[in-house]
Amino acid sequence: MNVLLFGATGMIGSGVLLEALDDPTVTSVRTIGRSPTGRSHPKLSEVVRSDFFDWSEAGDALDEVDACLFCLGVSSAGMSESDYHRLTHDLTVAVAGALVKRSPQAVFCFVSGQGTDASEEGRVMWARVKGKAENAVRALPFRDVYVFRPGFIQPLRGVRSRTRLYAVLYGILAPLHPILRRLFPGQVTDSVTLGRAMLRVARDGYERPVLEGADINRVGAG
Repeated sequence: MNVLLFGATGMIGSGVLLEALDDPTVTSVRTIGRSPTGRSHPKLSEVVRSDFFDWSEAGDALDEVDACLFCLGVSSAGMSESDYHRLTHDLTVAVAGALVKRSPQAVFCFVSGQGTDASEEGRVMWARVKGKAENAVRALPFRDVYVFRPGFIQPLRGVRSRTRLYAVLYGILAPLHPILRRLFPGQVTDSVTLGRAMLRVARDGYERPVLEGADINRVGAG
């Protein structure tokens, strides 16, 4: 399976990258990002680009993709709806729209979030915009599209958030993660489980197009 990964330098994407590199069913991993991952592996190739909206000169970066794991995302905190819409909906649609023209056989796996509003009419801004992005990618003619809606994600395997406040919070909560996972099985997961779930769904499919927290933990646990 040839995997294309977006967001590999972020907390979620870097965790997914580790699982993809370790997965024996993954033949190659190509990352596309604004900066290098800093990792070296025989399976790994990297494309660095600054513009995620114009793919007219993408070369072969979007070709021969079996699975796209889309882990790009920004926090809505302090952002206007128009700015958040551009970086969440418009950017995602630009990437997915370009990819489906070059690799329509691909399975597109989109990391969304728990509480996303697929009706696009709710009162919570980020949930509306995420829901619109979900609906847009699900309408594209990929082989399959799956949406992942994790809640709290504990980073494992040395993965860290680049946001200092979040990194401190995750460090404090790390000893409590097993307890929180048992108490809130549908709201708490970790980077290893999410990465494995995305790869297994990309390879084997799933009974529903939208995976909530409990689905992610069940599939990711194998």
